Amino acid sequence: MVFAMQQTYDVIIIGAGPAGTSFARVAAHGGLDVLVIDKRKELGSPVRCGEGIGAHWEGKIKLPLHGGAIAYKIDGAKCFAPNGKTLKTQTPETKGYVLERKIFDKYLAIEAARAGAHILPKTIATELVKENGKPAGVKARTFDDEVLEFRAPLVVSAEGMEAKIAREAGFADAVAGLYDTDTCFEYEMANVECEPLIEIWFSNLYAKRGYVWVFPKAKDVANVGVGIGGDLNEHPKERLDKFIKAHPERFKNAEVVEVKAGNIWVGPPLKELVKDNFMVIGTAAHQVDPIHGGGMALAIEAGVIAAETALKAARAKDFSKRALGEYETRWRAAEEGKLAKRLRLRKVLELFTDEDFNRVFELLDEKDLERVLNGDFKPVVSKVLLKRPSLLKVLKALI
Repeated sequence: MVFAMQQTYDVIIIGAGPAGTSFARVAAHGGLDVLVIDKRKELGSPVRCGEGIGAHWEGKIKLPLHGGAIAYKIDGAKCFAPNGKTLKTQTPETKGYVLERKIFDKYLAIEAARAGAHILPKTIATELVKENGKPAGVKARTFDDEVLEFRAPLVVSAEGMEAKIAREAGFADAVAGLYDTDTCFEYEMANVECEPLIEIWFSNLYAKRGYVWVFPKAKDVANVGVGIGGDLNEHPKERLDKFIKAHPERFKNAEVVEVKAGNIWVGPPLKELVKDNFMVIGTAAHQVDPIHGGGMALAIEAGVIAAETALKAARAKDFSKRALGEYETRWRAAEEGKLAKRLRLRKVLELFTDEDFNRVFELLDEKDLERVLNGDFKPVVSKVLLKRPSLLKVLKALI
């Protein structure tokens, strides 16, 4: 290697995304000796998401957003039915930002390093090391192809969708099943006229079991993407190209400046988040919103809570599942109920035909959309069924 690395740490984190570096920042600031391993040579790249984050998270995750990472401020959201009917909402909850993830993720890593964490990019964790049957470290192949063994009483998986080391630790449901996975494809495009609103387009023609999005990054630049069900055996690029061709006025002068693609989890969180000497956070823990697939803020929150728990465990010299369980308890109390409601909504929306979407959009107003986004389904469902009782079979899961 180009510089010497110690072999023993208080905690080893696999993955330098928002979850891993947030954990590292808090844990290192609290005095732990932290190593973060990431397989990418450039943290934050490649980008695999629409890059949106709600402004209300800024205080909740205890980290101000770095100004250079904010591409565009968002005032609200506009949803489109297949026939073009729109519903718009602009509330404190819908204000937010579209970020430059390449800048933001690196900023999080720099903040972790400033707190004292050791960052090792372009290094692949190849194997979980166990001692007396419990996690005790990892083997890793570094960027100059050196194989090293790092030891720590606590290993944290922030690996994202792959979650290889988490599976080795016994988290069997870290495997991403096709039904609960969306495959996504996105263009960053210039010369696209935008309002300061994120756009969500529902249509089975373009996004079966998903949606098309337009996330503005400037007045004339946007992330334009689509997510579709992973079990559909289709390439999302074909759907996105079809959508763009169907809106020639909007995209007639558009030029692609970057292509992005990836998979995202849209199912429930893992059944357990900790074992003896091991924690799982972020997308690896399936801590992702099942409706829009956003997981950045949830990952940062999980990383902070897990790190605060790890600091207590270190002071007590107890990294048992019981001691680490405070993280799981706190995170589930904060987020699991909301995510469960949104998972129910996702499964209902997947049953909608385009005609169902059109009819429902005709019956609802902006206040109804706000209620749905806040998980208050009953009054909205009652309003729809009054006019469209034929939807009872589809909507009953929300009552």
